[in-house]
Amino acid sequence: MNHLLSLLIFTPLLGAAITLFLPNRVIKPAALAFSLIPLALCYPLFAGFNAALPGMQFTEVHAWLPALNIVYSLGIDGIALPLIGLTALLTPLCLLASWHITKNPQGFFAAFLALEAFVIGVFSAQDFILFYLFWEAMLIPMFLLIGLWGGENRVYAALKFFLYTFVGSVLMLVAGLWLFATTGSFALEVWANTTLPLPAQQLLFLAFFAAFAVKVPMWPFHTWLPDAHVQAPTAGSVILAGVLLKMGAYGFLRFCLPMFPEGAAWFAPTIFALSAIAIVYAALVAYVQTDIKKMIAYSSVSHMGFVTLAIFAGTVTGLHGGLLVMVNHGIVSAGLFLAVGVIYERLHTRNLAHFGALARIMPAYAFVTMLLTLAAVALPGTNSFVGEFLALAGAFPSAPIYTAIATTGVVFGALYMLHLYRGMFYGSPSETVLHHTADLKDLTLREWATFLPLLVFIPLLGVMPSLAQNLWNQPVESLSAEYLPILQSHSTPVPAAPQTAPITLEGQGVTASTTEVISNTVPVSPTLNTAH
Repeated sequence: MNHLLSLLIFTPLLGAAITLFLPNRVIKPAALAFSLIPLALCYPLFAGFNAALPGMQFTEVHAWLPALNIVYSLGIDGIALPLIGLTALLTPLCLLASWHITKNPQGFFAAFLALEAFVIGVFSAQDFILFYLFWEAMLIPMFLLIGLWGGENRVYAALKFFLYTFVGSVLMLVAGLWLFATTGSFALEVWANTTLPLPAQQLLFLAFFAAFAVKVPMWPFHTWLPDAHVQAPTAGSVILAGVLLKMGAYGFLRFCLPMFPEGAAWFAPTIFALSAIAIVYAALVAYVQTDIKKMIAYSSVSHMGFVTLAIFAGTVTGLHGGLLVMVNHGIVSAGLFLAVGVIYERLHTRNLAHFGALARIMPAYAFVTMLLTLAAVALPGTNSFVGEFLALAGAFPSAPIYTAIATTGVVFGALYMLHLYRGMFYGSPSETVLHHTADLKDLTLREWATFLPLLVFIPLLGVMPSLAQNLWNQPVESLSAEYLPILQSHSTPVPAAPQTAPITLEGQGVTASTTEVISNTVPVSPTLNTAH
């Protein structure tokens, strides 16, 4: 299908426009139906994708503003494909989780469908202006979801989210215009094939980094996220943690590494430090939270630190790990926020002290949350284990000290997640639970429907991570081959080893020095390992 990506973008956008004019009784099923169309379109998208081919696939190129050399250009590779699939999966689950919405349902469901369209557009755009339009347009429905359907401090949280993201995006726009003036094109492929001097790469990297680091969010640009999560409705938190945070990491992979490899390598030590701080700091802050939604929000900051650490390490193993953490965090964090929404609908509180002994009252809910908790702590056999293991293993050759620090975040992550689970499901029931026992019904069929697709992927990707890895293997190897040697060249040179007496490889009649044998079998750098 030549226009498959356009259908993925404009079908939910059309659904958003139609939903605004539907009567209340059909809004929810109609919006759900429109959200299922992109999910169905993902089948031919995945089936027709050839992971062995380099470059972009399903490309669409149409003249748009020829006077400014702006083109409607779409295309995806193995990095964008699973993120589009994740967006298409989570959107109908979010709509199912929002069935209780009664305040202006037309606006709520229309905003959600529009958000899906713009996010898919971000992952598909191959022209910078098109990318920037989708990137900025995404702010509008998310701002409305938080500001109109959020909690008590929703206006403050929505404005903070908007301002943080907008300021970083303005710097990205300025950098994009400079690149257009230099190359004469807005095509991302042209930019990636343009060699720039180091000072220009450093400045451009900082400009794009500002936009993407806020979105991830990296420490110390993360302060908007806990407020946004706490105030957002359940579905808003699900899509925010599941997909929107991944847009920042996607930007690093699409722009910063391939376009400014020298600049990225120059700033890599700083990013390693920020990532390690984010992993440990956010985990410790999560442990002391009393609001279970804020606890999970800080856990997102910690987990995304593994992503940035692994990406800028540049090894094939690290890039695979970073991408796996992105996808798996999208699945697990979405499930955890859905779990918070379930209990909030029944008790109307998120204070950990107001729970207790829920395992006896809601055993199915306790089982589902247990699976999500085990995945969040990266238990072997779950999807998160493979991603975090590869991220740390791949980052160690490039940043051994920071990786060692980051590894402690795995332990802290287990502490706060098990603390959360114990406080909710075991111990003595709180006064709130005792007074509302009649309201604590176990999972309904609709709620099971929101959890089951996510629960399937937890063991599936835990046992068969190659299902995702095979999709992005080709672009990962290309990125590493270009970026890693540059990163290695910034490391301290290793003194040449002294010459030694020749040795003979027995039975083969080959003579070589021990230095030659070693250099052809193991890496010579103690700090940067090119073996992946």
